[in-house]
Amino acid sequence: MTIEWQYTAGEDFGLLSLAGYLGPEGAHRFSGAIGWVLARGTGSVVVDMTGLRGWSTEGQLAVTEAARRLTAHGRSLELAAIPADGSLVPDGDCPPIAVHSDLSAALAAHGVRDQADEGGQGWRTSGWTT
Repeated sequence: MTIEWQYTAGEDFGLLSLAGYLGPEGAHRFSGAIGWVLARGTGSVVVDMTGLRGWSTEGQLAVTEAARRLTAHGRSLELAAIPADGSLVPDGDCPPIAVHSDLSAALAAHGVRDQADEGGQGWRTSGWTT
């Protein structure tokens, strides 16, 4: 099982929404999505995990590696609605990762009332359901 993703590049931040299971196979796909995000957006990246069914240790490590990659490019990573089956415990050299209780809280932190207000250009995997 892997993940599907959708990315929307807003003016000051991007929204990367995930669905599926972020395990070993999904971690590789997530890393590719972060590369896509780096090439096509600016500002902070909010990862909406509302659609995730769970994540493994490998998935959590992929998230902390994504935070490092984004920080190296002057961007930050934020998480919305992390899976209930585990919390993210980054190692000591990981940049800070803001964690929001849900997508609405993450969007509010960026002055956006709801997802429809964010606008921007979007991309998604072929398996993403709209």
